[in-house]
Amino acid sequence: MSDGVRIDKWLWAARFFKTRSLAQQAVEGGKVQLDGQRVKASRPVKIGATVSTPRGHDQCTVVVTGLAEKRGSAPQAALLYQETEESIAAREAAASQRRVEYATRAAPDHRPSKKERRDLSRFRARQDT
Repeated sequence: MSDGVRIDKWLWAARFFKTRSLAQQAVEGGKVQLDGQRVKASRPVKIGATVSTPRGHDQCTVVVTGLAEKRGSAPQAALLYQETEESIAAREAAASQRRVEYATRAAPDHRPSKKERRDLSRFRARQDT
């Protein structure tokens, strides 16, 4: 394993993606960067490399600390990488911003009636076309 592991396999083994094909699609779609550059799914990742990948609403930047070709348990996967301090700070700042936006959002005073739901569906259908 001195040559490294394919990045799509590593992302799957590190539990960033549920399936390897989702990891491959993210890599080929340009959503994953290895050392700041777009890569192909077959590019080997090595210990010490920096990987930037989407995780939920946020972009997560990690340093590779271990290699694995097979998916293991979550505690084993957590040993494969170390999240950078900048990534943690950015993730926490974005989470607090989302909390503030959610708290200031006005809650509806009632549930929509059947007629209101139909009207909303028609309106959304017109917006999509």
